[in-house]
Amino acid sequence: MRLFWHKLTNWEYWPFKVLYFPIYFQWAFYALKARTIFFFNASNPGMKNGGFIMDSKKEIYNLIPQHFYPKTGLVKEGIPFNSVENILQELAVNFPLIAKPDVGLRGSAVKKINSLEELKQYHDKANFDYLLQDLIPYENEIGIFYVRYPDQPKGKITGIVAKEYLIVTGDGISTIEELLLQNPRYELQLNVLKREYKEELNKVLGKDEKCNLVPYGNHCRGAKFVDAGYLITPQLEEVINTVCLQIKGFYFGRMDLMYRSFEELEKGENFLLVELNGAASEPTHIYDPKHSLFFAWKELARHISHMFHISVQNNKRGIPFLKHKEGMKQYRLHLEQNAKILNF
Repeated sequence: MRLFWHKLTNWEYWPFKVLYFPIYFQWAFYALKARTIFFFNASNPGMKNGGFIMDSKKEIYNLIPQHFYPKTGLVKEGIPFNSVENILQELAVNFPLIAKPDVGLRGSAVKKINSLEELKQYHDKANFDYLLQDLIPYENEIGIFYVRYPDQPKGKITGIVAKEYLIVTGDGISTIEELLLQNPRYELQLNVLKREYKEELNKVLGKDEKCNLVPYGNHCRGAKFVDAGYLITPQLEEVINTVCLQIKGFYFGRMDLMYRSFEELEKGENFLLVELNGAASEPTHIYDPKHSLFFAWKELARHISHMFHISVQNNKRGIPFLKHKEGMKQYRLHLEQNAKILNF
């Protein structure tokens, strides 16, 4: 009951369909204006379906200059494991590394892999294409929302989210599980963490010893999202424009990146992109617990408005909207892919 009440009174945990209910009316209005519910595909012509559904992460990485993201390899569903080992050798990456679905779902089935044995377990279970990615060595992670209209030479940052990982700090007495129970945000992840870490959760951490249980900033896996809009500076916008203007057909979305220090990031040094998300991107700074539900609706509406008007501009420049029949086919594939990942 305590956890149920925590979820009920903190809207950031509400189901997607409940949170987005008022936004459906805005979407319907834009769909009538565009004469299609699939107007989103024209927002990012370089990405499949605009980066909204069934978009391959590997295909998106291929749009980005290689020095901006970590070494990444694609593993096709069902290939022999010795072929996976060959991919590892070609990538020249070491353990630990990250495995994640090529067509993802809000961080589901993303896992830190520590050994060849763990990788084989992941591979044997995965009934979808997935990526192997070098672990990024930087400690800090932010998500930057970027918007550029096709008739403008440069874009702008419309929001930044900082991410606090699921890290527990020892007191020399409590087990990791007992430390997790002290924080409702972490306790909500307990069942998943038990399946992953098993007996390791009975370990007692030394005083002030830290343990990062989910080494990536995913809200669905216990990370806390903090609105970091104060980080937006002309220098940072220049760096982000330098990156985004090199990504063909990208106008709207959120890049998640890791960096060593903000001072270096403003200079365009020592950072790597974790992912680049297209039309399905959320302005995730809304999930800062300090924000109200009305603030979230306002920001969601503002960003969907940007996406619609970018799509219309691109459509007038010759980018066709997705036809209804093809759009419905892609949506059905999207639902099938989601079911695979959620059942992983």
